[in-house]
Amino acid sequence: METIILAVVIAVVVLGALGGLLITSRLKKPLPPPPPSPPSKTDLTAPPAEPHVGDEAETPRDEQRRTIEEVDLPGGGAPTTVEEPPAAEKAPEIEIPEPSAGRLIRLRARLSRSQNALGKGLLTLLSREHLDEETWEEIEDTLLTADVGVQPTQELVERLRERVKVLGTRTPEELRGLLREELLKLVGTDMDRVVKTEPESRKPGIVMVVGVNGTGKTTTTGKLARVLVADGRTVVLGAADTFRAAAADQLQTWGERVGAYTVRGPEAGDPASVAFDAVKEGKEMGVDVVLIDTAGRLHTKTGLMDELGKVKRVVEKHAPLDEVLLVLDATTGQNGLVQARVFSEVVDITGIVLTKLDGTAKGGIVIAVQNELGVPVKLIGLGEGPDDLAPFDPEAFVDALLGD
Repeated sequence: METIILAVVIAVVVLGALGGLLITSRLKKPLPPPPPSPPSKTDLTAPPAEPHVGDEAETPRDEQRRTIEEVDLPGGGAPTTVEEPPAAEKAPEIEIPEPSAGRLIRLRARLSRSQNALGKGLLTLLSREHLDEETWEEIEDTLLTADVGVQPTQELVERLRERVKVLGTRTPEELRGLLREELLKLVGTDMDRVVKTEPESRKPGIVMVVGVNGTGKTTTTGKLARVLVADGRTVVLGAADTFRAAAADQLQTWGERVGAYTVRGPEAGDPASVAFDAVKEGKEMGVDVVLIDTAGRLHTKTGLMDELGKVKRVVEKHAPLDEVLLVLDATTGQNGLVQARVFSEVVDITGIVLTKLDGTAKGGIVIAVQNELGVPVKLIGLGEGPDDLAPFDPEAFVDALLGD
């Protein structure tokens, strides 16, 4: 009996010891981590930038980001600032050109500074005590060098020979008067040099300007618009030189300066269509004059001549042309005469504009071109200024050649 009781007590003790060991081992195991707490407002950041691909891919880099509290949100009561659109560009200021009357007189000093070598050279030769054959040959050379032309030179020398022989003794004043008379005969005082812009029975007057690129054709058209506006006329410009990119812009700028409207078409478009629209617009607006600037590529190209003929025919569906002005560079000399002949065969030139007559130009080109075409010089350009285009006055021109 005692043995049984002892065995039971030992078993209870052993079971208790085993239970204590199990509890101790469980206490020694680490507890699982607590669940993450929800993020606070201060931890919110902007979403990361979108990744790039291909050539735009790059290594991500840390960027300073703002929290939501640092971002200014629009408030209900704060005023919203609206930027005003930029002001429209101001219209160009309208210029008031100087009147055309007397322009050549005012520009005479400039002309005489560059041109009177011809007059002074002739006066010096004619003042020699003995006018032998060698002297007359020098006089011929002087005239030819000044671009007077062969036939006009021969005529002038022949008349001078006769008059000097009759005159006998020659004072400087008599020689100057003699030479002035003969030069005036060559230049021509009886030609009609008025630019026809006022037809009697209709409006507007129609003027077409032709010439080779580089002679100052578009600039001359713009300057002529200034002359007409200065004389109280209203003008529409037709930019029919559609083959030169800057021509229409250049002409429009000239027109805006004096308040003249410019009709233009697409680049490389049909020149005749632009000319037709310009005359139509001029009639509807009731202006006094329509000036048409035409293409001026190389005068040897048959295509250009055909185009000019087409422009003329199309314009004349509205009304006849009142003027066809040929613009020539006075510095080109005899080459300018070749150009003049070609253009005159296509569009019936009625007047000549000589540009760049100052500087290196020879005054004799006025005589030569008139003799070649039988057409008067009506306008001359004496410089780069906007008002350096003047009506041609034969007497003022010859006086400038001879000097004071």
